[in-house]
Amino acid sequence: MKGIILAGGTGSRLYPLTLVTSKQLLPVYDKPMIYYPLSVLMLSNIKDILIISTPDDILKYENLLGSGEELGISITYEIQPSPEGLAQAFMIGEKFIGDDACAMILGDNIFYGGGFSEVLQRAIDNAENGYATILGYYVENPERFGIMEFDQDWNVISVEEKPKIPKSNYCITGLYFYPSGVAKEAEKVEPSLRGELEITTLNDRYLKKGKLKAEILGRGFAWLDTGTMDSLMDASLFVQMVEKRQGVMISALEEISYRKGWISKEKLLENAGKYGNSPYGEHLKKVAEGILKY
Repeated sequence: MKGIILAGGTGSRLYPLTLVTSKQLLPVYDKPMIYYPLSVLMLSNIKDILIISTPDDILKYENLLGSGEELGISITYEIQPSPEGLAQAFMIGEKFIGDDACAMILGDNIFYGGGFSEVLQRAIDNAENGYATILGYYVENPERFGIMEFDQDWNVISVEEKPKIPKSNYCITGLYFYPSGVAKEAEKVEPSLRGELEITTLNDRYLKKGKLKAEILGRGFAWLDTGTMDSLMDASLFVQMVEKRQGVMISALEEISYRKGWISKEKLLENAGKYGNSPYGEHLKKVAEGILKY
């Protein structure tokens, strides 16, 4: 199973913050935004990851994350010359994906909730058995999102991009799982009226083949799209609240690697030393010392 993080675009809704850096490198409370989607792929046991970004920003991601060796994973990079839709990511990453199933997550999406690993595993199982999986989340303003419609048994019967008259309040989040062959399928997607290769059109192709499933993120889950000033602030406040009240750290990459056995205790402590006396570094030291058991 391969994983892609799409971290391109101009982030114009966040100007002037993004005039000098990529949106996905902005801080969300105590760590760069891209740590959060990267952690989701790592929690999915995906160790082979491609980051796609703009020509101006790709080196910034390489400087931050390197080859992934420090995390016990492999990270490679590709350039998206111009943003032409989410489905374009699979065409850019065709060689990277090869014959494998593939997950793709948007670089500005944050997920948190108990039981999330089980949701991810079901989506992976679906992909390895020839099915695509989308994740649904209830929203009050469905006209702003891609929307899924269900039958009485909660099977997906339609998907639509930013409908004027939404058929449900369940939006399609920015995390997708696809079986082998997704790049070839993406090549068949025709540009929409706004000139983009829509991910919703790709999902509809799987739906029409009877190969699209959905996982609903219900009570106890949080999904945050950090593409606006308010949502960026909301995400930071949410992470701060969880970390302070529960004593956990969300999306600590080295901790995930250590608990999965991808890096040793010695490597974890070495990584912790890079962060000095910051709360992030101190957290990793506590993990290594066995003070934090969860």
